[in-house]
Parts: sequence; C-alpha cells; structure tokens
Amino acid sequence: MNQAHQISAGFLPLLDSAALVVARELGFAANEGIDLHLTRENSWASIRDRLAVGHFNVAHMLAPMPIACNLGLTPLAARTIAPMALGLGGNAVTVSRALWQAMLEQGASPDLDPRSTGKALAAVVVHRKAAGEAPLRFGVVHPHSGHNYELRYWLAACGIDPERDIEIVIVPPSFMADALGARRIDGYCVGEPWNTAAVAKGVGRIVTTKAGIWRSSPEKVLGVAAEWAEDQPEALSALLRALYRAAEWCGDSGNHGELAQLMAGPAYVDCPAEWLKPALAGLIRTGDGGEIAAADFFVPYAKAATFPWKSHALWFYSQMARWGQIGTIEANEAIARETYRPDLYRQALRDLGVALPGANAKVEGALVAETPVGSAGASLILGPDGFFDGQVFDPDRVGEYVQGQLAAAPKA
Repeated sequence: MNQAHQISAGFLPLLDSAALVVARELGFAANEGIDLHLTRENSWASIRDRLAVGHFNVAHMLAPMPIACNLGLTPLAARTIAPMALGLGGNAVTVSRALWQAMLEQGASPDLDPRSTGKALAAVVVHRKAAGEAPLRFGVVHPHSGHNYELRYWLAACGIDPERDIEIVIVPPSFMADALGARRIDGYCVGEPWNTAAVAKGVGRIVTTKAGIWRSSPEKVLGVAAEWAEDQPEALSALLRALYRAAEWCGDSGNHGELAQLMAGPAYVDCPAEWLKPALAGLIRTGDGGEIAAADFFVPYAKAATFPWKSHALWFYSQMARWGQIGTIEANEAIARETYRPDLYRQALRDLGVALPGANAKVEGALVAETPVGSAGASLILGPDGFFDGQVFDPDRVGEYVQGQLAAAPKA
C-alpha cells in the first residue's frame, strides 16, 4: 500500500506508549497508509517543546499536558488537542526500603491498599517532623502530570499536606529507580516499568497503585499539534484508526508475551521483558517476595480506555486549580473542556462498528461495579471508576468540587 501520510511522533520509554509502538511495528499504521516515525525522548518537557516547535506532529503525552499548554502554563505554549486516550491506569507509588520499613512499623498493610499505606505514611511524616528530621522527598515526572495530581490527591486525603509536609521534585521516569537507589528521593509516582525496576534492583517497595487511588483513571493521551490536525484531518483520522486497532491488539492477553518482548527492545523501553510482564498480567511484584493481583492496573483497550472523556480533562483542570497552578474562572474551564476532542475520535471510528460512548462526559467515581452504558456500535461496559476516599467528581460542578477540596485540606 502506498503510504500517503508521513507522521512524526515522540514518546517516552514507558509501557503506555504501546499503542504507538504496536501501530508502527505490527503494521496497523501502514494498513491505514501511514508512515509513522517514532522518536524516543527522556523527559516530558522535551516531548512538550518538540511538539510545540513542530518537530513532532503528535506525541505520547501526559493527559493533563495539552490542557496546560492551552492554558498558557508552558514555556512554549502552543495549541494542542487530545483526540484519543492511550489507556487507563499504569502508574504506582514506590518507596525506599527504609521508608517501607518505617511504614510497616506504623501499621501499613502489604496489600497495596491506599488507605492503609497512606495512613502509615502520614504517621511517619508526623514522627519525622517531631524528631526534627528533613521532610520526605517524592519524585513525580512533571508538574502537569497525572502522577503529580494523583500523588497529591492520595496524600491530602490521608492527612498529609503535599505543600508543607513533604517535598515533591521532578525526575524523568527512567531515572526514578536509580534516584531512589542513590537516596536522592524517598519515593515516587511513575508509570511502568519504572516501579518494577526498583523492585528488581532491590531498592524499593510498591505501596499503592493509580488504580487503587482512582480506578479506571486516565493516564496518557495522544497529544496533537492543533494546527497540524486542522491541516491534515485525513491523516489524523487514519492515525486514530491505526491506534485503536493497536490498542485492541494490546488488550488481548494472548498477545502480552509478544508485547513485552517488543516493548523491551532497545528502540523502545530498553529494559528486561520481565519488567513489563507484571503490569500486563495485573500481578504486581511488590518488592518483598510476593505478588498481588491489582484489578485494572493497566487497561489499554477495554472500558473505553481510548476515549477522550471531557470529564477526565476537567478533573485534571480541577487539580490544577486546587494546587494553585491556574485560577478557577469560566474561560479556563472552557479551555480545559475543549482540549479533549471526542468529536474527532467518533468521526475517525464511526464506520468501524466499534463501541462509541453516547456521552462526552460522565460523573467520575459514580460507578461502583461494571455497568453497561449507552453506546453507538458495539456494546460498552464501564467501571468501576471510584476514588479510594469515596469522593465523586461531577464535571458540571467543577468550582464546587475545587472549593470542597480546599475546605477539606489538611491543616498546617
């Protein structure tokens, strides 16, 4: 087939870049007439800036990052849209062996439960403060990342003030385990396989997961330069179809062995294939000799995992507002809402007979069990999608939600 569309894409060495890698390597892109060029980067800032200056047409991108670009929160602010998500979940929180021992002494359970581990961490923070010790330091991958917001959400809900009780620093994903081993940080929130890397190296213990903090929660999206999308609508639609087929392949457990081998290659994640298998199987090696089943740890395809929900965009915006990155005004909320583009997703996929949600947004945290929902094309099951503390996010009441979080914040 003649490849009519030349598309350049940036990505970071993470399991959740799989749809892009599989689209290229297994021919899904070529089948849509796309010559897909992938470039590996080491930092999210580089991904963001290279998309902004035209080095990339599209990118594997942190789900809040296009919103931050459109709100002018980035150095090279350029209009960016998210017409597709690249999966749900995939992150975890890992701490040093020393910190885990301290948490065990404060009653932490070994089962990844965010309530238990968060309560124990809060007790450690209080003990360290009383002893005059330096605050714990945690790494996240970028200020405008799901990692930053979910870590802060977890800490605050457990009584830890992320602004005063600990220090949060920026570390590239692939450096996290080494930073932990070198004692530069005490813990971190990152995507796989960089939690499993700390376990494999004997320097860390996984204490909870993104899916534990917020089940069925968004992580990466396809970030697209808005001007390119407007100039090349056919190319974008073809790419969305290719990525959808690739995500479907990734979601088939029968392909997980091949997927781990592919992603482990030196051009992509460049790690032992064994490091990728726990997330794909949902059996997490915690770091103390056992495995724990983690429901929905990484979901590349099921449960509308590739649909760009506007409610996801608005939750990320609510956290930007909660932590003082942006003001809560209607204009900003509108920018966040319009950054995610389910209309383009539907336009690209409508003739494939796939499951297309009947709505653009949903109340996050409302589904306590797997639930059939209205859809065009194939049938669709969503949920559960709850926050660990029982909170619910209504995308029609963003301001009230932010004010409620601020009112409930841990007191200094």
